[in-house]
Amino acid sequence: MTGTHGRRLVLLGATGSIGTQALDVLTRYPEVARLHGLAVGGSRPEIVADQVLAHRPERVVVSDPDRADAVEATIASACRTAGASIPRIEVGPEAVTDLAGALGAQDVVLNAITGSVGLLPTLAALESGARLALANKESLVVGGHLVTEAAAPGQVLPVDSEHTAIAQALAGVRHDQIDHLVVTASGGPFRGRSRDQLAQVTPEQALAHPTWSMGRVITTNSATLVNKALEVIEACFQFDLPEDRVQVVVHPQSIVHSMVTLVDGSTIAQASPPDMRHAIGWALAHPEKLPGLAAALDFTTAQSWTFEPVDEDTFDAIALARAAHREGGGAMAVYNATNEEAVDAFFAGDLTFLGITALIRAVLEHPERPRAERADGVEGLLAVEAWARRTARTLITSAEL
Repeated sequence: MTGTHGRRLVLLGATGSIGTQALDVLTRYPEVARLHGLAVGGSRPEIVADQVLAHRPERVVVSDPDRADAVEATIASACRTAGASIPRIEVGPEAVTDLAGALGAQDVVLNAITGSVGLLPTLAALESGARLALANKESLVVGGHLVTEAAAPGQVLPVDSEHTAIAQALAGVRHDQIDHLVVTASGGPFRGRSRDQLAQVTPEQALAHPTWSMGRVITTNSATLVNKALEVIEACFQFDLPEDRVQVVVHPQSIVHSMVTLVDGSTIAQASPPDMRHAIGWALAHPEKLPGLAAALDFTTAQSWTFEPVDEDTFDAIALARAAHREGGGAMAVYNATNEEAVDAFFAGDLTFLGITALIRAVLEHPERPRAERADGVEGLLAVEAWARRTARTLITSAEL
């Protein structure tokens, strides 16, 4: 590789699925970057301590103040035992945002935080001039125009198998040559089931994804197809296209990660085994390629790839997101915030599986729903999101769904 020596990396969400795989990539390819700092929620202090010993970051941020003492004590003990220096440890969401904005134009921030709390760190990273490897899709879903207007050309690189695939397929393609994008979906664990069959789905069943290993929220979102709905909106902002030019197709094998159809009728697809290290390594090392990063497809054995339409009557999450995106005014912030509340309620036993998208619809259609104008900026979006969370909780406890 060339041109990456001396590059620093800030990793937000270091103990999650993307974060741990990113550090695996960094271990195998230390020439990609040097870990400057990491941010964690704090629920897995032993893993944080292992990461500190393995990569020796200068800064560690714990976003949850209630967990900071346990993380700090675990790190200190591990460092003393290993004879290593203890990194600077900071606490709170503001410290996460500060860490995200601490680097410069030659460096990389990988935002792997889950949820809309990733928006402010995303904006801080863009303001710093650093490359933003973005796994936090909610940044674009909730604050799409804020992010795209703050980003320099090429500054945001997606860390998502679908959007990384599209970006690779678009290499050398002019924007006016794009007819539409095709985002693939595995279909989740409930592909082919009716709404009646979904009525009794349990949290344990929702977490049994057939292809990918992900965290609780993203796995549940994949089961409801909310995750695919968010990816449609993310693609609209990432590639500057309206939602009616972003199609979704079910591809159970998860080999073709997405496609681009051009105005001449040809379609370009990116295919690889389902392994997030492809997307992570692509974003961290771009424009370089990391040799032997992950397994390649084996075309010496017989295999079949199938594609089928999404059953949007049974899984209504995508249609709801399309309508919210067309409406604007912070509707996608409402959609996302309500979904986050709904997933928590589903795991608490306070909401059924079908109740997740029913709640999203109810909050979006609420007669008192406020709007956020573009001039309102981050504060306006956060206010709309806070309203959505309060309203969602009220509807959950009222048992109206």
